Amino acid sequence: MTKLPWPVLPLLVALHAPLARAADVPVSDVPGLLAAIAAAAPGDTIVLAPGVYEVHQSKIACEAAGAADARIVVRAAQPGTVTIRFDAVEGFHVRGPFWEFADLDIEGICAVDSDCEHAFHVTGDAESTHIHHTRMHGFNAMIKGNGEPIGPNGSYVWPDDVVIEYNELYNEAPRDTSNPVTPLDIVGGQRWRVRGNFIHDHAKGGGDNISYAAFFKGHSKDGIMERNLVVCELLHSGQIRLGLSLGGGGTGPDSICEDGACKPEHERGIVRNNLIVNCPADVGMYINAGADSTIVNNTLYNTGGIDMRFAQTTGVVHNNLMMGKIRDRDGAATTKMNNVTDATLADFAAWFVDPGKYDFALKDGALFVDKALAIPEVTDDYCANARDDGAPDIGAIEYDGDGCVGGLPVEPGETGGGGTTGEPGTTGDAG
Repeated sequence: MTKLPWPVLPLLVALHAPLARAADVPVSDVPGLLAAIAAAAPGDTIVLAPGVYEVHQSKIACEAAGAADARIVVRAAQPGTVTIRFDAVEGFHVRGPFWEFADLDIEGICAVDSDCEHAFHVTGDAESTHIHHTRMHGFNAMIKGNGEPIGPNGSYVWPDDVVIEYNELYNEAPRDTSNPVTPLDIVGGQRWRVRGNFIHDHAKGGGDNISYAAFFKGHSKDGIMERNLVVCELLHSGQIRLGLSLGGGGTGPDSICEDGACKPEHERGIVRNNLIVNCPADVGMYINAGADSTIVNNTLYNTGGIDMRFAQTTGVVHNNLMMGKIRDRDGAATTKMNNVTDATLADFAAWFVDPGKYDFALKDGALFVDKALAIPEVTDDYCANARDDGAPDIGAIEYDGDGCVGGLPVEPGETGGGGTTGEPGTTGDAG
């Protein structure tokens, strides 16, 4: 089993320096961490000293309510110095609003894979949860979001406005379980943002062997997936690994879905500026009952393409650069413009330096540079560089001189275009 050294994503954390706050609560061991979270108040920043924290209990309950101007923060004193190991079904169970988690390495260490489900379980009133600059591995669904029947007359309440950004989510080996395996498994909720994450090696080794990198489903609404790097096969290969999805494999019963109905699975979802690489057994993007979907400016290499499926699926599929086809299946009806489809491995090799290692430095872009449809929902690219030269490019990257060539995700304002050698734990020069 290959162990990835920290940090795998130096481009994500090197310029991320936490700010000191007046209400810092220092902790240095598990009892201190549990006590600080149990007593948390708005404005607290729980700061973990360097070290390994091993938790052997069902979960850490994050019940307190923060506020928009006084979040409850749990973070490492310095990025890359804190590992939290859970021998439990779930790690942090977030039920209160305005919690933030940052700069952690969270590992599931259960002897049986089915016993380690989630690093974070975000439910009920946990609106505006923010999880960032954190590495998660050793779980079936590192981040699970869903409703709880805590409203009037037992009605369901879902967490809204959650932001998941600049994290790494992966497993070192296929999960030996028949349970769902999806690093970001979001059921219900509105306006979730999933951006700038590195998701890789999300394999299900038991049951039907089908896994997804991330999905919004359960009649969720207005979600955005953008600027993520998905590499289905990096450390290991096999099984059926799909990339990003609206709808996943579907949801039921209707009572657990928004508005009391699971169809459509998602409304008004936007999937833009993502790189999806090395998912050879199935599609890189799967839209299941996604109403008014916007699937734009993605680059898919070594995948089966994009499936738009079932009669509830409507919307647009524009400006995607990809191997494979865009298929409307089982009654789906979408508008498609300015896509480059059915490309081959040889085509990508002629266009880019090393797409298999997500280095999309340009060799020959005559077919797609300056050939995109201008879309109001797309103002930047994979590296968060503005598409402002008046002639946008097809695919996730805008080749307008700003230096973006793919590589690992970076934040706006950082140096874009980091290449990679393809070896775990290493990156090439930013440029």
